[in-house]
Formats: sequence, structure tokens, C-alpha cells
Amino acid sequence: MRALRPMRALDRTTWTLTWRLTRAGGRTGLLATGLSVAAAAISTALLLVCVAANLGFQQRADRIDWRNPVRSGAPVAVEAVGTTFSGGTPVTVVDVAQLPGKKAPALPGMPRFPKPGETWVSPALADLLHRLPADRHPVPGTPAGTLGREALAHPGELVAVVGHKPTAAAVTAPRDPRRPDDTVTPTRVADFTGRPLQYGIGGFYVTLAKIATILVVIPLLVLGASSARLSVSRRDQRLAALRLIGATPGRIAGMTAAEAAFTGAAGALLGAVGYALLLPAVAQVPVAGGSWYVADLWVGLPVLLAVLAAVVAMVVVSALAGLRQVVVGPLGVARRSQAPRMHVLRALVFVAVIVGYAWFTDNKKDEVNAILVFFAVVFLALSVIGPWVVGILGRVVSARAATPATLLAGRRMLDDPKSAWRTVSGLALAGFVAGFFAPFGVVGSSSWGSPDTLAVAVPKSQVTAVQHEARERLKDARVTATVGSDTGRVAVVGGEDSVQVTVTVPGDTENLDRARTALTSLVPGQYPVTGTDVDWSGKMFTEDFSTATRVVLGVTFVIAIASAGITAASSVLDRRRTYGLLRLAGTPLRILDEARRKETLIPVAVLAGGAVLTGLFAAAPLTVLAGGSSSLDLGGIALLAACFGLGVAGLLAASALSRPLLKSVTASSGPRGE
Repeated sequence: MRALRPMRALDRTTWTLTWRLTRAGGRTGLLATGLSVAAAAISTALLLVCVAANLGFQQRADRIDWRNPVRSGAPVAVEAVGTTFSGGTPVTVVDVAQLPGKKAPALPGMPRFPKPGETWVSPALADLLHRLPADRHPVPGTPAGTLGREALAHPGELVAVVGHKPTAAAVTAPRDPRRPDDTVTPTRVADFTGRPLQYGIGGFYVTLAKIATILVVIPLLVLGASSARLSVSRRDQRLAALRLIGATPGRIAGMTAAEAAFTGAAGALLGAVGYALLLPAVAQVPVAGGSWYVADLWVGLPVLLAVLAAVVAMVVVSALAGLRQVVVGPLGVARRSQAPRMHVLRALVFVAVIVGYAWFTDNKKDEVNAILVFFAVVFLALSVIGPWVVGILGRVVSARAATPATLLAGRRMLDDPKSAWRTVSGLALAGFVAGFFAPFGVVGSSSWGSPDTLAVAVPKSQVTAVQHEARERLKDARVTATVGSDTGRVAVVGGEDSVQVTVTVPGDTENLDRARTALTSLVPGQYPVTGTDVDWSGKMFTEDFSTATRVVLGVTFVIAIASAGITAASSVLDRRRTYGLLRLAGTPLRILDEARRKETLIPVAVLAGGAVLTGLFAAAPLTVLAGGSSSLDLGGIALLAACFGLGVAGLLAASALSRPLLKSVTASSGPRGE
């Protein structure tokens, strides 16, 4: 018989009784349910967007692996990669040649291997070539075809694949020695599978995406779990009454699981619809040089179902986690005589996590994924110590209260620290995010020369000849420029030290691009570039990191304010009997409202400050992983101040939105049966 009880806990009777009790809750009960559904929906939608971003980055990285060739002992073709520019935008040029007597496979995004002299371009580059005059084309020739999505990282990427004879200089000459990060010297390959890149989308961007995901997902998980505990006091009272009249523990657990599953499933489905509606807008967000293919951000049906199931499971488990007191001591719950206690073990766990993180990041610096997991544990640990700190604050505030509102706030924090924590948890976690980003400074490689000066590296013995050829080409292209030389960025070329042959082009970007086109192939294996061009990837990553910082901070603070608004409204509904009795006893409405504000602001002042310090501590080891440097300057301090000010303002605004609800609840005050 005992083995059947878990199955009978979710039988038809349980579902019917749960549904009737939910409907019998009246308008306030339905509003509380709606708040729980909204919290689950917000969590689901943003969780799916975070998963989509990570999967999208991985798909982008996988599609450009072919540009990082693997040398083969049985080659069929030669592949080399270079980067030129048009209007300051990088253009990736892949030069390929089929070896004599071999049959080379088609490249990704192409139906066949290109013939010598053929040029295949991406749709964005084809459009650019159509709009530009021939004397400003970044690649020579007329396009023979268009590359498919399989060859491109994003829709706006500028890529060209040029076919050559195996003896052509483009597939035999070494690439620009000044640019090891965006060029690949001619490599003999057996196929065009390639291997993952260590930098760019395949390296720093993937790490950045993982860090950003952790910073967004943890607050979402806390919000999702909290959604199951909204109006928990009212539900516990109702379940305790059922337990006292004979309901079995299994029936109580079943009703709790059924109600949580209902709200969690409704919220998850609404969140999935929201995610689908957000996809076109999210796809337009430029990252790593361009927007996204919508297909890259579609997580797929298996992942979608897994996320929905995880959200529902999280809501159900969170709801069941608070049932022990209802089952074991229903009389105490019904009489509201047993306040939850926060054990000091929570603080010990937090300290252990912090110490462990410090040791691990100091001794396991190469284990990037493990460090990120430990980082997520540190972030989660804030939710462990948060209620304990609130309980301590409640005891201190209650003992030192000088006004009725302060006393009420302190007693509420002491009587139900978990509920008070749920109201401020979003802002505390957002404080961690702000503290994490405050010391970050992304440093790109230093540029050289002037943005209007093109340069190629040549051996010292060839400087005069290359300068003469450059002048002739510029004259034929009718470009006025000054040809010179410098040693601003030297390297070894052809076995001897190099000198940069420079071409300074007065005027605008159009003149610079005309000179660039005229000087293409001036030195085999090189494209003329400015100092700004050489640092294009570092500059792009810096801009993307700044964008990611703003997006993550914005999302976490939106989550914090939404969480505060939902939990504040739910708290009013949850305590409507208490508020009603206080009003009947003569407590002014303004005192109740002031007590609510203090119940929020007092924990925020302490917890947000502690969360910021924890974020600063956790950021130090990860700055290296993301390619940055750690230093708290005036900009970082300003960021913290702005985030804290906006967060408190948002918290107060969210609380103010529930003031009419408080007035409505107290207006119809009086004891009532549940």
C-alpha cells in the first residue's frame, strides 16, 4: 500500500481539489497565481534567449573552422587566408588552388571547387561590389557565384574565395608576418574541415558568452524558484488546515506539486511564446561584426522541451521544499506560531565557497570551464547566505527600532527572512553583476601609424623597387599620395629584417580605398593596411564587450525590478489578513507602507553592498580569461554608483506600484476564512 501512495498523490482527486481551491481563491487568489505565472514566463523566455546565444556562438564558430586549415601529409589543395578592408570593414579573402593530379572537394557553402581566376563572394560582399566602383573593389574580378550560409559566420560578413593555379603567388608566398591573428600562410590540406580557432568567435567570444550567461541565468533561476514560493503563507495556511482535518502527507504534497506544476507549465509555455516573438529582434543585435541568422538562435525542439521541463521541475521542487513544516507541524502553521529559523550553516557554506574559489582559481588557472562552474557556484551562494543575513538584520532592527514602521519592518524580516530576501534578491544579484563588471578593462593591441597611411612590409633590399612600383600604380589609379618608409612595425620577411613601405593618402575613406585597391598584390601574400586596420579584431572585441556589459547589466536590473514588483505585490496578497488586522487596530496606512519600504531598503543597503564586494572578488581571475585587465578606476566606481542608484529607484518604483493593492486589501479589512 505504501508503494502506491506517491502515485495516488497526483490522482484525479488531487487535481480536482487543487483546481477548485485555486478558483475559490477569488480575485486576489487568481492575481497571486498570475504573478507566479508571470515570474515563470519571464524566467523561461530569458533562459531560452541565453541558451540560444550560446548555441548560436557555437554554430558561428563551427561554420568558420574551415578557414583555419589543418596541414595534411596527403594534400589535394592549398589554402591561404588574408584580410583586407573596405571602408574600415574587414574582408576575409581565402585563396585556394587544386594540386596537380588531385581532386579537391567543394568548400563549405559552394557547390564545387573554384576554377583558377574564379571569385566566389558572400551575399553581403556581392552587394558591396555592386554598389562600389571598380577602382574601390576590395577583391579583383567579377564574382562567379555566391557563398552559402555554411561558409559564413553571420549574414553581413564580407568573404571572398578566390581560385588560383597551384603556382600562383597568392598560394605560395608567405602571409603578412605583422598579422599572425587574421592571416593563414599557404597550407596543403586534404579537406576543408579545419579546426576551431583559438581567438575571435572560437575563443574569447565563447568565453564571454559563457560568463554573460552565468550572470543572467543565476538571477533567472532565483526568480523562477521564487515564483513557486509567492503567496506561500496563504498556501501553507490552506494546506495546514487540510492536514488538520485529515489530509495525508501524500495528498498535501500532491496538491502542492499540482498547483506548482500548473503555474510553472503555464508560465513556461508563455515564456516559450515570448522567446519565439523575441527571436527576430534578438537576431538584429550586432555581435562579433554582424547580426545573426535567426536559425542560429533557434534552440531546437529537444532543447526547448528540456528548458520548459527544467523550469517546471524547478518550480515544483521549490514548492515542495517548504512543505516539511506543514506536514510535520500543521497546528503551528495554522496558528502562525512558528517562525522559520536561519541556521549559521548558511554563512559557513558561503565562506567555504569563497575560500574554495580563491584556491581553485589560484592553482587551476588553465581549467577555464571548471573555473566558470566554480564562479557560478559563488554567484549561487549569495542566495544561500541572503536569508540568513536578512534574519540577522531583522533581529538587530527589531531591537533598535525607534519608530513603529521600523519595528514592523524588523519583525517582518525576523519572522519571515526568506520572503524578505525574495523581494530584494534580484537587486542583490544585480549588485554582484555590477561589481563583477566594474574592474574590467579590455585592452586591445596598440595600433601604429596614422589611419590615413597604408603600409606593407618588405625586405630592406627591396624597398626602393617596391616604392617605385607603388608610385606607378597610384599614378595609374589617379590617386594623389605620398610614398615613404618607416620601421613602425617591423618583422622578418624573406630571411631579413623588413621595412614598411608607407603610402599616406590625404582625403576621405574613398581615396584610401582607391589606393588600397591599386596596391593590392604589390607584395605577394600581403594586403596594404593601416595601423587601425591591424587592430580591427581587438577594437571589435572591446566594443562587443562594452555592449555585453550594458546588455547583461540591463537584463539583470530588469529582472531585479520585475522580481521586486512581483514579490512586493504577492507579499501584500500573502499578508492581507495581517495588514487587515493592523488596520482594524488603528495602524495608519502610511505606517504600513513605510514599513514595507524599510523592509526592502534596509536589506538592500547591506546585501547589495556585500554582493558588489563579492562580484569584485570573483572578477579578478576571470579578467584574464576574457582578455582584459583588472583595475577599479573612476569609470568602475561611477558604474557602481549609477547601478546602485538606478536599482534602488527601480525597487522603490516597483514597490510603489503595489501601493494601490495595499490600499485595496486594507480597505476591506477584517478576519475571513480561508
